[in-house]
Amino acid sequence: MIERIKELTKEVESFSPKESSEIEAFRIQYLGRKGFIQELFKEFKLLNPELKSSVGKPLNELKQLITNKIEYFQHHLKESRSDDKYNDMDLSLEGPSIKPGSRHPVSIVKNQIVDIFSRIGFTQSTGPEIVDDWHNFTALNFPLDHPAKDMQDTFFIQRNPDFVLRTHTSSIQVQEMQRHKPPIRTISLGRVYRNETISYKSHVQFHQIEGLYIEKNVSFADLKQLLYYFVQQFFGEHFDVRFRPSYFPFTEPSAEMDIRPKNGDKRWMEILGCGMVDPNVLKNCGIDHEMYTGYAFGMGIERMAMLKYDIQDIRILYENDIRFLEQFISER
Repeated sequence: MIERIKELTKEVESFSPKESSEIEAFRIQYLGRKGFIQELFKEFKLLNPELKSSVGKPLNELKQLITNKIEYFQHHLKESRSDDKYNDMDLSLEGPSIKPGSRHPVSIVKNQIVDIFSRIGFTQSTGPEIVDDWHNFTALNFPLDHPAKDMQDTFFIQRNPDFVLRTHTSSIQVQEMQRHKPPIRTISLGRVYRNETISYKSHVQFHQIEGLYIEKNVSFADLKQLLYYFVQQFFGEHFDVRFRPSYFPFTEPSAEMDIRPKNGDKRWMEILGCGMVDPNVLKNCGIDHEMYTGYAFGMGIERMAMLKYDIQDIRILYENDIRFLEQFISER
């Protein structure tokens, strides 16, 4: 029996298949139910106990050799087949071109505005999109019968009419004034909601950035100088600027800011609203209105994007048209 084991060992060591079918035939021949190993183990059971110790070890080594041989060639042939598909490929050819992605124009403009104000000391602040009536209206000096509180302008929460989808990010400014003592210098940004008819110039949702500065002896001249600086940084120096008197419940005096190119189109374009924070707002937020003054301003990010990139319809900003978005690949 020892001689038979030696013969089979030599045969196994010399085995070198070229196809997977040969490996399977080899496995059946040696390890199958009627294979050589099964026959040897049947003979092994009939041996005298004193012979089993000398035969058992080489028999087990033969079985392990066969198993290792099968596993080695199965793995080796599998790797060889996976390499075959590359034999006829020219690896020096350039790969397919992949178009780079782009930021959305609203995100581009938001980042640009935030960067401008961050450079002069404004921090960023955010808040919840669902707020109570007090933060969205009352604290900001809105009269109880103000038309903005009608269902036509505001989305009220049906289960709790005291809560609304915020109509402006001024609600964040109220929270900032409640949380922090002056000086306060912050820009509040986020999505806001208005119950308006969707058209080329208005939507039920858009993004706002509003600025707030509270400190001793803040004047309207400080506000004007800040906004002149912003226009130069965002649009460039080739624009005229004007302020028109306006009305907002939370600022007094109030103004709207217009710009127009110094050369070319002479039409004025409104870009933002602004004014000095009304003393009642400071009082409502727990700030001494006799010691501190402040200014506030606000702008729609979509509006700024439309002006900067000459976009004629606000609805295209929400349609995710790839042809439109590809135009902003080079923007930052």
